[in-house]
Amino acid sequence: QVQLVESGGGLVQAGGSLRLSCIASGSIFGINVMGWYRQAPGKQRELVATMTSGGTTNYADSVKGRFTISRDNAKNTVYLQMNSLNAEDTAVYYCYAKGVMGPVGAYRYTEVWGQGTLVTVSS
Repeated sequence: QVQLVESGGGLVQAGGSLRLSCIASGSIFGINVMGWYRQAPGKQRELVATMTSGGTTNYADSVKGRFTISRDNAKNTVYLQMNSLNAEDTAVYYCYAKGVMGPVGAYRYTEVWGQGTLVTVSS
């Protein structure tokens, strides 16, 4: 069983910054992609940013230049530095991981989601 645990969400004023962290634990052979998605009230879940184990990043256009994703592959941890936050960034942020995981001897390529952490930006 693999779990993703997020931290760092909270309430921040517009223009402020927050840093999200997510650590994956459990039976992990190797994680290829880690990243962040978000879901605002009444909207579908959307990509924020992802990063491969090789360092390739992908950002939503709405966060380019403001958010920075980083990873510590050895610690199975991913971070999201969020700057210049605005009200449109208010959402539940979900950590995501895709790779080879599962019970020892029964690894398979799969994806896992965290429970989510709420980010609220007040204007």
